[in-house]
Amino acid sequence: MMRHLIGAALLMAGLAGAALPQTRDAMATSGPVVVELFTSQGCSSCPPADALLHDLAERGDVLALSLHVDYWDYIGWKDQFAQPAFTLRQKAYAVSGDRKMIYTPQMIVAGHVDVVGHKAMKVVRAIETARARPARASIVVDPDGAGGFAISLTALEPGLGPQDVRVVRYDPRREVEVTHGENAGRNLTYTNVVTQMTEVGSWDGAGELRMMVDIAGPDQAAVIVQEKGQGLVVAAARLR
Repeated sequence: MMRHLIGAALLMAGLAGAALPQTRDAMATSGPVVVELFTSQGCSSCPPADALLHDLAERGDVLALSLHVDYWDYIGWKDQFAQPAFTLRQKAYAVSGDRKMIYTPQMIVAGHVDVVGHKAMKVVRAIETARARPARASIVVDPDGAGGFAISLTALEPGLGPQDVRVVRYDPRREVEVTHGENAGRNLTYTNVVTQMTEVGSWDGAGELRMMVDIAGPDQAAVIVQEKGQGLVVAAARLR
């Protein structure tokens, strides 16, 4: 517990006060740094990482997402937020990163860097590195007033390559009382629980792309633009 509290304090103080030379321009064009936490209600080592993700979600320059995997369901507690698609996404990250295993809690920062989810300072450094990287694409989102959004993408460097455009839906807060498994007897709180991740288009990474997406239902939404083959996230934006 003490390690987590110290890590969270350093996270909020260090990251909030960071002033990196290229950060402002990069954030103004490519959007927040995407941090994906692969977690499970059946994983006893995950709650500190879930708490850290909550801290990250408080930041405007980070899009923090909780993706629940299903491969721990067999040990006595079925994670009701888990989806096989999220396990497949984690496996795809392992393939693209030439890693031989998947685990929880794992954070993937900007679609690229693999960090153990409760190691706060390593997560901070990965986010700072992503923020300092020159923006590769610009994203602009305009609501149409009827639940839809116009998404405009512009390449900021040649040879960007093919990109997938995904809309992510997520619930800002969920609470669970776990009665079996490794976390039996605990009341757990989760932040930005992903309920759906849908590919809505593709982009060749050259020039500009403009597309419309419709958003229905109460969940929050964001758009992520990512290199094909589960590569680097080049742009992201909150839709609502």
